[in-house]
Amino acid sequence: MTRTLLLFLLALLPLGGFAQQFTLIVVKENAQPADGATVKLIQANKQASMIVTNARGQARFQNIAQGAFSFSVTYTGYQPQTTRSYTIAENIKQDTIRIQALSTVLKEVNITAKTPPVEVKQGKVIVNVDASVTNVGATVLEVLEKSPGVMVDRNGGIALQGKPGVLVMIDGKPTYLSGADLNNLLSSMSSTQVAQIELIANPTARYDASGNAGIINIKTKKNRQKGFNGSVTATVAQGVYFKTNNTLTLNYRAGRVSTFFNYNISRQKYLTNLYALRKYTGADGATTATLDQPSHFTGTLLNNTAKAGLDYEVSPKTTVGIVLGGTMIHREGNNTASARWLNPSGAADSVIATDNANNSRFKNGQVSLSLRHAISKNQDISADADWLHYNITSDQNFNNRLQTTGGYNESTRANIPTTINIFTGKADYTLKTDSDGQFQAGWKSAHSSTDNSAGYQNLNAGQWTDDLTRSNHFLYSENIHAVYTQWERKHKAISYQVGLRYEHTDYHAHQLGNVLQKDSAFSRNYGSFFPSGNFSYQADTANSFTLTVSRRIDRPVYQTLNPFYFIINKYTYQTGNPYILPQYSWNLELSHQYKNLLTTTVSYSNINNYFSQIFLSDPTLAGILLYTQGNVGRTYIIGVSEAITASPTNWWTLTAQALYNYKKLSGFNGNHYTSDINQLNLNASNQFTMGKRFTGEVSGFYTTRARNDVQERLYPTGQLSAGLGMSVFKKKATLKLSMRDIFYTNAMEGLTQFPNATEYFKIKRDSRVVVLAFTYRFGKTFKTAKRDNGAADEMQRVGNG
Repeated sequence: MTRTLLLFLLALLPLGGFAQQFTLIVVKENAQPADGATVKLIQANKQASMIVTNARGQARFQNIAQGAFSFSVTYTGYQPQTTRSYTIAENIKQDTIRIQALSTVLKEVNITAKTPPVEVKQGKVIVNVDASVTNVGATVLEVLEKSPGVMVDRNGGIALQGKPGVLVMIDGKPTYLSGADLNNLLSSMSSTQVAQIELIANPTARYDASGNAGIINIKTKKNRQKGFNGSVTATVAQGVYFKTNNTLTLNYRAGRVSTFFNYNISRQKYLTNLYALRKYTGADGATTATLDQPSHFTGTLLNNTAKAGLDYEVSPKTTVGIVLGGTMIHREGNNTASARWLNPSGAADSVIATDNANNSRFKNGQVSLSLRHAISKNQDISADADWLHYNITSDQNFNNRLQTTGGYNESTRANIPTTINIFTGKADYTLKTDSDGQFQAGWKSAHSSTDNSAGYQNLNAGQWTDDLTRSNHFLYSENIHAVYTQWERKHKAISYQVGLRYEHTDYHAHQLGNVLQKDSAFSRNYGSFFPSGNFSYQADTANSFTLTVSRRIDRPVYQTLNPFYFIINKYTYQTGNPYILPQYSWNLELSHQYKNLLTTTVSYSNINNYFSQIFLSDPTLAGILLYTQGNVGRTYIIGVSEAITASPTNWWTLTAQALYNYKKLSGFNGNHYTSDINQLNLNASNQFTMGKRFTGEVSGFYTTRARNDVQERLYPTGQLSAGLGMSVFKKKATLKLSMRDIFYTNAMEGLTQFPNATEYFKIKRDSRVVVLAFTYRFGKTFKTAKRDNGAADEMQRVGNG
């Protein structure tokens, strides 16, 4: 055996002798590195491999086979170039190529489906929204629902790679919303406003530690081409109800000034059917009563969103920027429901009919200032300041009628206004120690304050009287301060990055009392370190391995801490928990990437103080179950995923992902609970190019039984969508027709276990929709290089207060 091994090793020596390493450095005409340029290794007139340059403009190739070779370089806004031919005999290990910017006017813009809808690179999964025909006319929440590894639960919570607790950003800025408010924003935001969605499971120390499952960064559209240009998109859709969405995008860049303006207006009528069947059990497990609750929600939603920004190059080394934005969402809805009580034999004891009218307004304003300065060739510093304001009001009217002789008629109304103000400031410093090393450090502080009231009234003898048992006024303020340091280096085939972040949180909450409820206040402050790092090994031109580890946190948001009552229906309320603690997680991930074709990932997560639903009973509210959230224990998640991007033919591109998770949850919620589940998420998209004018798509996803909570199990769900796109008006415009959820299978269905009760639920929305969209692009554009500074670059960073 020893002799056989020796002969095998000797046989490999000639291969090693004829292979070599080579680093091509790509720089722009100003000698700055070209980050993200595509470099193809050409041998025997064929592409042997391809690498994207790093932040230093380097493309490092390993084990180049015997024979002459050259490199082809492409970079957005620059002329494609090819190097001279090299041979191993020259013994050259490195060379530099300088690329030149294009300055010709583009006579037309041609949008094709060549850009894959999903890409995996640099530790991110990137969803290119416009690359998918079936995304047209969808909301951002609908795009997320069919994105690889993303799940949305019935309460609006978002899970990534099977893990709950995601930090949602827009243009690198935190939304500071969660639950229903975040769901309201994303479900009214049009996909036509979005260029990309980044799914980042393990952010580095430069990113905020918030988000147990990672970060979802929604990047809105910005055009960096020179000249004046823009586009207009008009969309009409028909499901059960009619919907429309319209977007205008304008860009102007000349000299030192770059500006943009985006406006979107959408109007839709929505529909939600909810069925719940709750069974109460006694100590012996026998059913003592059944509550049958069908509900029907309809309403209209009007969304107006505007955003404008300006970058000004004060000097070649300094750029300042400002962004202004605002959103107004008006939602009016009606809910008709019935609660039918059944005795153990199944006969109806009583029936209560409920009507609920809801009128809510969501207003948001944003001002962002940015500065970036290049201290020297190897040093730069950037600073950002942001102000966000939310004004959310909700008016609710409930009417409950006992449908029997001598029954009653109860009327309740509520006014729930909320004001949120957020101020953040941060600074980042970068030092390139040499061509292979980089040091980063930074600071960030954020202050947020919330004023939330809930005023309830009951109709008694024709007069509205205050219900002080449910009314509430809650004040909350929070400060988060963070510092981080990060070091990255590359040596031959090995690259690594290590970082450490420290975050300190303090908050103060005050629940104002009334004549029936005592005034109360509570405060907490805590700090912790959050290490992170990754190690990569480029085995050869085709294979690379990456190990990533990080510690992260999820903080309870003010809605969770606020102990006021929110009426879901006559027998179910939601309340907050002022005693909930933050949850922490360790995340480990090992991945292998074969070319740009196949990515295999194995992951492990351990979550402590796991956030879970808790169900309580209030002796003052007989027969009513209270939903709240608390820390119930620990969760373990083991995951394996396989992602593929392939082109079986020159007209067909396939992207697909299979994600398997084994999840075990354990904790205490009145009883000791332990639950586990094996869940599988499949996601696939087929893109077709048909001639020079037509593109097509067939895509879908399927999720087996799943569990995001210790006491709630979700049943399988999925959908199939298809679309067709056509270029018109000499390729200056596109016409797209699509249909989402063709077989109307995308329901949210599951079973919840309460103390001494279970509840089956099923939620169906207006998800089977036919969409027709028209986009027209206008203005002259010049191809230009990707900018090295400016506020737009800063907006791509992720941070959270």
